[in-house]
Amino acid sequence: MQFEPKWIAWEITRRCNLHCIHCRSSSEEVAHNHPDPSTEECKGIIDNITSYARPVIVLTGGEPLLRDDFFEIAEYAAKKDLRVCLATNGTLVNDEICKKLKDVDIKMVSLSLDGHNEKVHDNFRQQKGAFLGTINAARLFKKYDLPFLINSSFTRRNQDTIPQVYKLAKELGATAWYMFMIVPTGRAEELLEELINEEDYEKILNWHYEMEKNEKDMLVRPTCAPQYYRVIFENAKKEGKKFERRSLKFSTGGAKGCVAGQLICLINVDGDVMPCSYFPVSAGNIKKQSLKEIWENSELFQSLRDFASYKGRCGVCEYVKVCGGCRARAYCLKNNYLEEDPYCRYTPRRFQ
Repeated sequence: MQFEPKWIAWEITRRCNLHCIHCRSSSEEVAHNHPDPSTEECKGIIDNITSYARPVIVLTGGEPLLRDDFFEIAEYAAKKDLRVCLATNGTLVNDEICKKLKDVDIKMVSLSLDGHNEKVHDNFRQQKGAFLGTINAARLFKKYDLPFLINSSFTRRNQDTIPQVYKLAKELGATAWYMFMIVPTGRAEELLEELINEEDYEKILNWHYEMEKNEKDMLVRPTCAPQYYRVIFENAKKEGKKFERRSLKFSTGGAKGCVAGQLICLINVDGDVMPCSYFPVSAGNIKKQSLKEIWENSELFQSLRDFASYKGRCGVCEYVKVCGGCRARAYCLKNNYLEEDPYCRYTPRRFQ
């Protein structure tokens, strides 16, 4: 496997107009301890990235549309030959915003939808009206022919709504629907008792497999659920047929489970480069080092690419190269990112 940065999430602000229960960055209305990088600093980071690679770059937050210079940053990145995407909660989207997104050549927008109605979604987002904001944004994106995907996060409080959320995402005309299995980082650390249990987790992945076999119009992926690649292989083998999956042009670029530090990374608002959005360990700082230096030489990234260093069941599992286990979940729940994924119920053949 060739390790190169294919997809980078870049947190350009930690400010947000919502207070979601599962926010990985613990965003707040005023980010006192984590100020936004200046416009010039952002352009410098873009220059740093493009001196080494041309990945998909997702401008995220917080809520990136709170930045007055968002469109200047996005346009600069696009002119540097980056495929620029936006991650937004949708509540600030209007006709003017959509026109500007078209003007600066935003390739894809990701919207968050955590429930099939106001009650469920607004409970997750801790803001009345958040659901209607997301629905309005989706309709505006369709109006202006802006492709968008929908990210949906689940805990025990909303796991029973997964089929309805999938159905709504499809009805809204999303290009793709990503089902997120929450990793307890950021504000989600307070949700440990709400995490979907291992038995339900496996059932949900099998539900997704059956759904995906029949889904012809919308691309679908479970996210932060690397075991799905093992589930695909097992189920397809039982059925005696190859399971063909379609890819999204602006996805993480990996046809495998965990690709943290292998094909993707996060640059947070302070410039720290982390393996993924849910892995709160820095491999280096892009304000002080080149992306090339961090990506190629950091001990953290090198260890993530060395599957022989994985421990427990992951270390001996025959699916380690297609699944890999969630390294962020191992870090958050076992305090060791090389440990076995605590949410996997599979017993490797060596132990069977």
